[in-house]
Formats: sequence, structure tokens, C-alpha cells
Amino acid sequence: MSRLPRLDSLARDSAGWGFFLCTARELRAGRSGAEFLILTLQDATAQVTAKVFDEVARFASQFEAGEFVRVEGKGSLYNGQIQLVLSSIRRVHPEQDRREGFREEDCVLSAPRPIDEMWTELTARVAAVEDPHVRVLLTRVLTDHEAQLREWPAAQSVHHAYRGGLLEHLTKMAETGILLARAYGASADLVLAGVVLHDIGKLQELASEAGMAAYTREGNLVGHIALGAILVRDVAAGMSAFPEEIRTHLEHLVLSHHGSREYGSPVEPKTIEAFILASVDELDARINQVRRAVREDTGDGEFTGWHKRLGRVLYKGPRA
Repeated sequence: MSRLPRLDSLARDSAGWGFFLCTARELRAGRSGAEFLILTLQDATAQVTAKVFDEVARFASQFEAGEFVRVEGKGSLYNGQIQLVLSSIRRVHPEQDRREGFREEDCVLSAPRPIDEMWTELTARVAAVEDPHVRVLLTRVLTDHEAQLREWPAAQSVHHAYRGGLLEHLTKMAETGILLARAYGASADLVLAGVVLHDIGKLQELASEAGMAAYTREGNLVGHIALGAILVRDVAAGMSAFPEEIRTHLEHLVLSHHGSREYGSPVEPKTIEAFILASVDELDARINQVRRAVREDTGDGEFTGWHKRLGRVLYKGPRA
């Protein structure tokens, strides 16, 4: 039996075996009353829905959501979407399955750009900050939180919801934000600081394990915006003679980055840098959603199906 292709290349005629991460599973009853399993499987390239119709009770005891699994099955088209129909599934046995090529990193949805490349780009931008107070504060934040910043998703599900997603979000925002700061005569140092710090509270808001994000107690009770502002104040307090005006502006950038109270910001943007930050944050998150919707749509038409969050269909471009 051949190996299944990567999930971003899965087709109706695909068949074989493969290793994936099971991120969700649910036991359902079909119209006839017979039970079946519906799963979400992921690899480094994409996620796909998978179903088990035969020997459900036996296979349901073989794995849990959140575990790496070995499956056998074939592609299927359902409501215009490619799925997998599985004939077999079990949890991975690491020592045994590594001999067949199992690697955890191949089963975790990841940013398309290499993490080392993105990290080098972001740290180089911080090293070029002209204001010494801002540069030292940002360097401390990156140094203290490097391991998480290289791995964390930017969200649980909405945008950049994969390994390295937060870092991908920050690097693109930095590129765009600095261009806008220069175009509008704003402080590129403060815009970059806002980019690095605006979602820093997500390191406490979200717990990330095996590519899956879940809200922590602090995330549910406090939220990343407040957690980020607290972190900025704590880091500034640990620095000698950090200017109060700069610290207040940095806190404002974090607290206002959702753009309005309607979307969760305690205060609304009141500086040019804060307006730029909120705009590039929204733009990058929205474009990531658009690209994902277009990429994952498997219909034959030139437009995607209706996207509930974006509130529209999307043009997929000319057909090849």
C-alpha cells in the first residue's frame, strides 16, 4: 500500500496510509441510526475531515483527540470538499512508527516560511531600532520569550492558527507597519514596538501543545490585551530610568490594537502609530483568512463557497 500525499495535495483518487495529528473527534449517529466517527486530521500543510464508518467501537478505543495517529484510507468528495474515509486508525507507536518515517513535526500544521528565517528577520528589525530605550525593552522581550515566540500560533482558530503563526503574523506586520510609518511620517520605532508587543499577552492567554491551542485560566479571566499591557509595564519597571512617556505610549499601543471598544480594546487608538498598528493587525489577519479560504476550497467554480466569518464568497482567480 502506498503512502497518502500531504493533505494540501489530497485528491479523490488518493489512497494509502499516513501519519497525522488528530485534533478533534466526535461520535455521531447517521440518518440510519448507525454511529460513525468524524475526525479532524492535520499535517504540516493542511487539515482535513476524516470519517470512520466500519468497526467504529473498535477503532474509537485506539486513539484520542490530541494524539498522533496512523491511518489507512482513501479520498472522498463530500459537499464539494475533499475528505478521507478511513478503513483503519490507531495511535502512533513512536519507536515502531519512526522506522516507517513518523516525525512529530511533519504532523503539526506550520507556517509556510521557515521559523529560523522569520526569527532572523524580526530580531534584525529590533536591532535597528534607533531609540535605545525601546530597543533594549524589545530585545529583552524577544530574549525572554524566544522559545514561545518561535512556536506559538497567533490564535486558536481564526487566523495564523498553526505552529509559528504568531511569528509569521509579527514579521508581516513589521514589514507593512514600517512602510506605513515612513509614508505617514510616524515613528517607525514605536510602530515596530507595537507590532512586537501587541499580542505578547497571547503567550499567557494560549497554551500550545502539539500544534493545538487552548485558552488558559489567565486567558479566559484576563485576556491577552490586559496581559500584554501588564508585561510591558513590568519590563519597563525593571529598566533603569525608562521614560514614562514612552512606556505609556507602548501600553496604549497594546491596549488599543483591536481598533475599537466594540472589538475588545479598552481604549481606542489616539496616536498615528496606534492607528497604523490597528490597521496592519486587522489587514494581515484578514488576508490570512482569505488565503486560507481560497486554498482550502475544493469546489470546481471560480468562487469559493460562502465564508461565514468573512461574510462573502471569494474569487479564486482564473482557472488553470
